[in-house]
Amino acid sequence: MCFNFSTIKKMLLLSLGTFAFGSAWGELGVNFPTPAGDVAQDIYDIHMLTMKVTTILLVIVFAIVIYSLYFHRKSRGYQADQNFHNTWFGNWSWVLVPALVLGVDFTIAKNADTVLKTVWEVPKEKDIMDIKVTGHQWWWEFDYLDHGIKVESRYTPQDQSGDLYLREVDNRLMLPTGKKIRFLHTSADVLHAFWVPELAFKKDAIPGYVTETWIELNREGVFRGQCAELCGTWHSRMPIVVESVSEAQFATWVDGQKVAQQQALAEANTDKTWTLDELKEKGKALYDTKCAACHQVTGQGLPPAFPPLAGSKIATGPIEGHLHIVINGKPNTAMQPWGTLNDLEIAAIVTYERNAWGNDTGDVIQPADVKSAR
Repeated sequence: MCFNFSTIKKMLLLSLGTFAFGSAWGELGVNFPTPAGDVAQDIYDIHMLTMKVTTILLVIVFAIVIYSLYFHRKSRGYQADQNFHNTWFGNWSWVLVPALVLGVDFTIAKNADTVLKTVWEVPKEKDIMDIKVTGHQWWWEFDYLDHGIKVESRYTPQDQSGDLYLREVDNRLMLPTGKKIRFLHTSADVLHAFWVPELAFKKDAIPGYVTETWIELNREGVFRGQCAELCGTWHSRMPIVVESVSEAQFATWVDGQKVAQQQALAEANTDKTWTLDELKEKGKALYDTKCAACHQVTGQGLPPAFPPLAGSKIATGPIEGHLHIVINGKPNTAMQPWGTLNDLEIAAIVTYERNAWGNDTGDVIQPADVKSAR
């Protein structure tokens, strides 16, 4: 059965449809984050230029299409031109339109090529600051090569919500403003990718290779990114948090890190005999930051990838086996070696694991025991 709608009825129907689907409109305010460096600003400017050109072309093309649909419709008695292809425009449009499109493309590509060269050609200045970025399953290691500082950055397992869900870490990557910084990217296991949008680049971290990127921050702030290469079970739990501060604040932070690392090293090298309570207290803090992301704060793990430690044969069995797997890891599994930790840290972690979640072995592992096991 066919109905003949009047023009007014058609307009009402169109308005009703627009109102009904109004909630499906996209968020027009979403865009790239505000750049934090000059190179990032150049990339942002090219993006905006491309969007402006695209918008103008979209308006022109849609205007022509709408005009043609309305004025050349059959209901108005319009007869299709059977000789359009023989007209001047019909002959030359096949050349003019592609030429215009290529002209637009080349205009954007020329600017993009210049910016890409700036991104990938790292400055050769002598005073550039070097930071080695190493990806691990599943955390980041930042070596400040000019300052003798190493920072481990891990996802914090505490409950998070809102914009910071899976986006907070225990230790941020601290960077000074107004100074050129070179990043040396590599990986200790599988492919990772360092990506913070405000810093202008995304760079793969490849095992056995070192690649370079650079940035010069022009404003202070906190910028968040993440691993952008599918790297395993906890790929989503490899956030990156960069904090940009003044050079004076950065120098103060460096001094504080050096003092803290010297104190930790001195404490680890003492001949002190640690009590069970002291080791458990230190071990819990270390476990929660270094181990809980996989084995969980409750020690229940996430089988089969991450076995539970509560009641496990490792955590309640021979101490030698427990120390061996913590120091050397386990091949062909997600358990990585933790031999980079000092003797006191490993002793505290193992003591805590053997006396938490109902394990209650009563074992007390001293730093000297770890030293003997290495």
